[in-house]
Amino acid sequence: MLKKIRSDELKVGMYVILPASWFEHPFLKGSFIIKDEADISKIIKAGIGEVNIDTSKGVPVTIVDTMSHKRADILKSPEGWNPETLVPDELREAVRDTRLSPEKKARIVYNSAITIMSRLLDDPRTKNIVAAKDGINKIVDIVVSDDLTSKNLLQITSHDFYTYTHSVNVGLLSILLSKALFRGSDAHDMYELGAGFFLHDIGKVRVAQEILNKPGKLTDEEMMRMRAHPYQGYKLLLETNQLTQECRYIVLQHHERADGTGYPRRLRADEIHLYGRIGCIADVYDALTAQRSYKPAMTPYDALKLMKEQMINHFHKELFEKFVLLFS
Repeated sequence: MLKKIRSDELKVGMYVILPASWFEHPFLKGSFIIKDEADISKIIKAGIGEVNIDTSKGVPVTIVDTMSHKRADILKSPEGWNPETLVPDELREAVRDTRLSPEKKARIVYNSAITIMSRLLDDPRTKNIVAAKDGINKIVDIVVSDDLTSKNLLQITSHDFYTYTHSVNVGLLSILLSKALFRGSDAHDMYELGAGFFLHDIGKVRVAQEILNKPGKLTDEEMMRMRAHPYQGYKLLLETNQLTQECRYIVLQHHERADGTGYPRRLRADEIHLYGRIGCIADVYDALTAQRSYKPAMTPYDALKLMKEQMINHFHKELFEKFVLLFS
């Protein structure tokens, strides 16, 4: 049901339909769920005084309101957790519950993914990686089989840059792109791809926190240690006997660039596996749209525009075009 309201009456969680054309507002889409107060501010600053909201699509709150990303410990239950409880029961139930709306199922998937990755990165032992992969498999099942839930996942991703949030965003975006690319094909193991994409930054658990969280430019030595995280992730998965071929490509190659300017091996063009290219695009996009202490978050539109106009030599062009289509 559509309802017209003043822009200053908008609340987080409402599904807004903007009256202006795509070129007259700072958003990639003309209709979407309000993620945070910044979205409302952008609408008002764009000079849009009134908007329509669709009350049948809005959600009460978004991930931004339901969870603080500054305290990962709140994701643990009061009794703590173990490998058997690493995956939230809510996710297991969502896989089977056909009565859930796509909006609510998407929110459960995203919340659960954040919980899984936060717990795993806090304690990345073999049994926890195995348990996390089980949860990732359930997420992949939902994303691959449910187009409406997949579409809603693009609306509620959070844009801070904690490693676990970034891991989830890159994981979901990469699965969505893989789904678009490989639909109808049996040649790709979507479960192992999902594991690789979600675990692409697991090597950061072996990088000092003061480097990961430094609010400014890294020194050359710090940058060298940061750029070791793909190899550290490879080693960690190898040591825990969780290194599949898919994970190998993604973890080692998600920072390689088609023009040879990436790391750790400065691979070029076809030297980079397709799975690595997928992870690269999602990784760059999420980094641009993330808010950091030293930079504001870019809008999806501005991030994609920058990637196209200034960074296109980093990516496989046809793959980038497929990625853009996810947001249409």
